[in-house]
Amino acid sequence: MSNLHVHALHVHPVKSVAGTAPDAVAVEPWGLSGDRRWALIDTEGMVITQRQQPRLALASARPVGGGRIAVSAPGMAELVVEVPGPGPLEPVVLFGQKIETVIAADAAAAWFGEYLGIPVRLAYMDDPAVRRPVDPEYALPGETVSLADAYPLLLTTLASLEALNALIARGDHPEEGPLPMNRFRPNVVVAGAEEAWAEDGWRRLAIGDAEFRGVRECGRCIVTTTDQRTAERGKEPLKTLARHRRIGKSLAFGRQLVPVRLGTVRVGDEVRILE
Repeated sequence: MSNLHVHALHVHPVKSVAGTAPDAVAVEPWGLSGDRRWALIDTEGMVITQRQQPRLALASARPVGGGRIAVSAPGMAELVVEVPGPGPLEPVVLFGQKIETVIAADAAAAWFGEYLGIPVRLAYMDDPAVRRPVDPEYALPGETVSLADAYPLLLTTLASLEALNALIARGDHPEEGPLPMNRFRPNVVVAGAEEAWAEDGWRRLAIGDAEFRGVRECGRCIVTTTDQRTAERGKEPLKTLARHRRIGKSLAFGRQLVPVRLGTVRVGDEVRILE
């Protein structure tokens, strides 16, 4: 019997903002239910992330029913944000891709603008089934994704994090380690892998009553160098990934997944590698 099992689940309602760690969550075609349906945009309609605004790490969002979210941040009163009603669609730009969204009420823009000190608006993906296809180089027909960077789910393993932290401890910036898993903002964290980086070869897997395609490695960016508790940036893990985990053009950590059978995943569920 496999020792692989779900160690933790993470849902991030607002892109680049801290989220929640439910015990169970439904898998939708475009990702975990409620994950990254909202994103901040600047005055030009460009999506804002921790790449530009590391202080987003200190803000958090949680679902409060009916699709609504409650957002909080240091020095700010909690705000409940309603799902925007039907209205004009507005394109936002994420990694050069235009995605149609609906803009949230002005109160959300004012709240985040006050927190970040810049003019922003909060955008909502109203219909993930049609708004954004997965990268056609790796997608099957009809596959879509929310406002995640590229794919519906990100899986990581504790074994790979342990191996990465061991490499950091022997590298140029050992004082920055060990890093916690939240640097990588995964959806599914798996325990019980016998070897580090085993997930690189997982082409098809089942968790609970859901099933997934393992599409490709996850290329990492400057967000991983941001301490999610302080918003301060360092050098790791990018320095160590560049030395030890370069796959093609990517500094790789984690596996990108696309659902092929929907269901519910739970903490403690066995992870079955099918291919």
